[in-house]
Amino acid sequence: MTTDPVSVPGPLLRVNQIPRQSLKSPIGEVEETVTAISEEGSVAGGGDGGGGGDEGKRMMAIEHDPEDLTREMLEVIDTVRSFGEFRRTQRKECFNLVRRLQLVVPLLEEINELETPISDAAYARLCDLAEAFSDAKKLLRCCHDGSKIYLALESETVVGKFHAVYEKVNRALAGMPCHELGITDEVREQVELMNVQLERAKRRTDTQDMELAMDLMVVLSGKEDLDVDRATLERLARRLQLQTLPDLRAETMAIKRLIKDGCGQNDESTQQIIDLLNRFKQIAGIEDSNGLSEVALPKYLEKCPSLMIPNDFLCPISLEIMTDPVIIATGQTFERQSIQKWFDAGHRTCPKTRQTLAHLSLAPNYALRNLILQWREKNKVELLKKEADLDSEPADHEEEIPSLVEDLSSIHLDKQRRAVKKIRMLSKENPDHRIAIAQNGGIPALVSLLTYPDSKIQENTVTALLNLSIDEGNKKLIAKGAIPAIIDVLKTGTVAAKENSAAALFSLSMLDEIKLMIGNLNGIPPLIDLLQNGTIRGKKDAATALFNLVLNSKNKARAIEAGIIAPLLKVLGDKNLGMADEALSLLFLLTLHPDGCHAMGQQSFIQTLVEFIKEGTSKNKECALAVLLELGSHNSSLLSAAIQFGVCEHLAEILKSGTDRAQRKAKALISKCEQVQ
Repeated sequence: MTTDPVSVPGPLLRVNQIPRQSLKSPIGEVEETVTAISEEGSVAGGGDGGGGGDEGKRMMAIEHDPEDLTREMLEVIDTVRSFGEFRRTQRKECFNLVRRLQLVVPLLEEINELETPISDAAYARLCDLAEAFSDAKKLLRCCHDGSKIYLALESETVVGKFHAVYEKVNRALAGMPCHELGITDEVREQVELMNVQLERAKRRTDTQDMELAMDLMVVLSGKEDLDVDRATLERLARRLQLQTLPDLRAETMAIKRLIKDGCGQNDESTQQIIDLLNRFKQIAGIEDSNGLSEVALPKYLEKCPSLMIPNDFLCPISLEIMTDPVIIATGQTFERQSIQKWFDAGHRTCPKTRQTLAHLSLAPNYALRNLILQWREKNKVELLKKEADLDSEPADHEEEIPSLVEDLSSIHLDKQRRAVKKIRMLSKENPDHRIAIAQNGGIPALVSLLTYPDSKIQENTVTALLNLSIDEGNKKLIAKGAIPAIIDVLKTGTVAAKENSAAALFSLSMLDEIKLMIGNLNGIPPLIDLLQNGTIRGKKDAATALFNLVLNSKNKARAIEAGIIAPLLKVLGDKNLGMADEALSLLFLLTLHPDGCHAMGQQSFIQTLVEFIKEGTSKNKECALAVLLELGSHNSSLLSAAIQFGVCEHLAEILKSGTDRAQRKAKALISKCEQVQ
């Protein structure tokens, strides 16, 4: 999606970071400044290409040939795509990172095809990019098979690692001399747009499961001599997928690796992880004889000096050190940002006591704030910059908003252009600005500009509306009059305007009534056209919007009638797009409609599904199995065709090594196939 950077509510976080002193983990290396790519081999960096031993020789050997670096980065992309699934707590961020890494492929391929040596500056940027890719691979591997408990407890640490990777990729791409390298305009534009997305990613965190965070808080705050509510523990185990013997064994091994690699790890945090694992074992009815109780806090960790943070300094919601503590009606103290997000989510109770609040006023706790500052100064604790720090600069512009909204209706074209561009920028990152623009009548004024003949005004307007739609309260205001015009821009606008129009329709369609409205206003056919004829970014934005829309049963029929199946099959067959998951997910939704099943009932498509079941990623296999199962439930001849293409052999393999969901689908398919045979 080519939208401007926008901020969304951040996650509930477990423990505040103490940079360079925080928990060490399999992903700990991401924050460090290193001089060589990973141990798997790639580049010995540093300095001017010198260095000792084999590493220095290797650097000299490849400093004018980028082929090794580009090949290694392409291999990283293949590796992380093969992971297929990630831990629940970081799943969305992982898939976003994988998707962003894949966006670099066209650039790497063009550099790989260069026939002339590249300059030292270009090679240095390529080395930086390779280093970032190596860090990304380590991070994604940890989120793929690392400790589920650790990743849930230390969510802020992990978010910091993602941001560090985005910073490195952003820095490398921003300094890449694309003109000098002769990179094509289309790829150069893609790099520029990716940098915009990376800037957004560095300032943004996604909303974490509130119930999961609250359950963790309840479990971890319980005293040792008191039993935590069994229902809370069972719910937490279910959410972390730590209920079965294999899952608990795998978690045990992951924790052992964590302890082995984390000699500087905080012993209290490690003990919390171990204690929580033991509680999960107890509620699962697993005895110590099963070998799951071997994890214990090592003696060297017990003796290792660590900084103990006073509990009163930690926010009860985020469990991070407070920088702006405030008191609510029950007398409890929280970090201002965390409790405000709790209120913004519609809660009117105290997160700690569960009491209904008499009012939502916040009173600064100056005494505690001073104590925290003194403690930090004494212990030389430096906190990472928070989102609030990034918002401080745009806050200075809030007083401009009324005049900017007024200028949207100016008779002077230059004033209009400046105003709409400024509003687009102000609505990027600051939630307060999005609200203020709407309160000052900015939405109707922007809607009136959507039909303006100036393409730049039109593009900035639809992007500003996209940014404003992030606020839930603005969605209905925008939908009242903007949807027909947004659909027109989707049909006739510039490339970027079409992409952002699709993204805007996706954002607006989060509300069920707007899904139906977009369908009624004939918004589905132009999205299908973008899916068929757009750029890679356009295709992805269109697929995302269409997925949301066809959740509505009437829109399923509209999409099928508008010819969505053929473009989806084409997208599915184009491996260069990397959109198999999106296409298969959409196709599955369409199989739930009789006309969709009929439109997909071709043997060539069944063969494609069998190939994905055989060789696809874990997610590919799950989706392909779901589609085939649904098709086969309505048409036994399609199952017969699948059997002829060898599906039974692949189903047997999935029963041995597939994901839980894939195994369930495989069992159901085997049962169906047996009936056919």
